[in-house]
Amino acid sequence: MELPKNAFKAAIQKGQRQIGIWCTIGDPVVAEILAGCGYDWIMFDTEHSIMDPPKILPLLQAVAPYPVASMVRPGSLNVAEIKKLLDCGAQTLLIPFVQNAEEAALAAAAVAYPPEGIRGVSGTTRANRFGTVAGYARQAREEICLIVQIETRSALDELEAICAVPGIDAVFIGPADLAASLGHLGEPGHPEVQAAVVDAMKRICAAGKPAGFLSPDPAYVEAVLEAGCTFVAVDIDAVILRRVAAARAVAHRG
Repeated sequence: MELPKNAFKAAIQKGQRQIGIWCTIGDPVVAEILAGCGYDWIMFDTEHSIMDPPKILPLLQAVAPYPVASMVRPGSLNVAEIKKLLDCGAQTLLIPFVQNAEEAALAAAAVAYPPEGIRGVSGTTRANRFGTVAGYARQAREEICLIVQIETRSALDELEAICAVPGIDAVFIGPADLAASLGHLGEPGHPEVQAAVVDAMKRICAAGKPAGFLSPDPAYVEAVLEAGCTFVAVDIDAVILRRVAAARAVAHRG
């Protein structure tokens, strides 16, 4: 059996724009519905949701038949958690709250087998199709996409050094925590925050890395795309559900 190709990684390396959706609900049926909506990628977020690695597996299975790339955000830069997610078959990981080049290097080591990295070796996992992918250990890193998330003022100061770490495939700017770090808690769309995000997008692109972002605000998305953003999530499942359900209630109470 052949190792599955990471279409998302291939696309962003070519500079092809990838539009995504953020998933926090953690239900396989919801994940499958979203997988058929036409997005290029879907993020399963375990950092700010009730999901954990055991709940990720059925979500990956639910979206596997669809032409959408799956991505997972672990709760933190935790080597053991990253190992579990990789063994579950996740090929694209977004590591939150990376602060400097040293932490970026640890993230890179966590997704690579020795001697380049420290990922634990198992011969029978979903990632290697339960031992049926010949040479999996030698090929695996080629199809893993490692994205690090920058979300503080201090991390922005280290942005070029983080981009230069071998093994970092892309860099993502998280607007909510960045807003808090810049003194605008709860205001990810504040002009100072937007200016910092746009500047970061340009710096990431100048460093030769694909840049990512999340916002349900179309104007904000357009601004980061103009600044060179390659992959962007344009909405969040729970936000869509509440927004549409509330609007329907208002409309019918007319």
